[in-house]
Amino acid sequence: MTPNRHNSSAQQKSSDNDVVLDAVRDCVLAVGVRRTTMTDVARRAGVSRMTLYRRWPDVRSLVGDLMTREWIAVATGAMPESRPEVGTRPPLIDGLVAGVEAFRAHPLFQKIVDVDPELLLPYVLDRRGASQEALLELLTGALREGHADGSVRVAPAERQARTVLLVLQSFALSLRTMTDEDDAELTSAAFLGELRTVLERTLTP
Repeated sequence: MTPNRHNSSAQQKSSDNDVVLDAVRDCVLAVGVRRTTMTDVARRAGVSRMTLYRRWPDVRSLVGDLMTREWIAVATGAMPESRPEVGTRPPLIDGLVAGVEAFRAHPLFQKIVDVDPELLLPYVLDRRGASQEALLELLTGALREGHADGSVRVAPAERQARTVLLVLQSFALSLRTMTDEDDAELTSAAFLGELRTVLERTLTP
């Protein structure tokens, strides 16, 4: 069988991008976004700066692609296998709660929040980013499956997905402003339990 040259080229590009994004991640974890330079990334990735500039105009665009890759990996990695016998809703809610917990524990997220929190503001206040669009697509598809099997309350799927994502974002980004780990009733785990309750009540038919 003759190899598909287009697929081979796309896989190579994806692999090359991952090498660069891995280098960006290492730089950001080491010194933060503002202190990371294209020269630093090129050196770590083993490529020239011109190679980087042909694909990304600046460090922020690199970090944007890195966040998209990392956040989608967190979301998909948190989703359990489907269980047709219980319907879409229970494993979906399990995955969403686990995803918020994993997102908050992600080293890249923690570094950005601690050192460069303004990087997240546009995606909270002004516009949706690529990772949010991808998450909305995943959510919308899952909710439609839940509508079809009767396990999720029927509503316009896109609006429902956006509402759920707003709830998830608030917990992921702001939970630490509300927790008190010395009070058993106000721990992160207790609030994630409340998140589960919120999702159950809004998605149960």
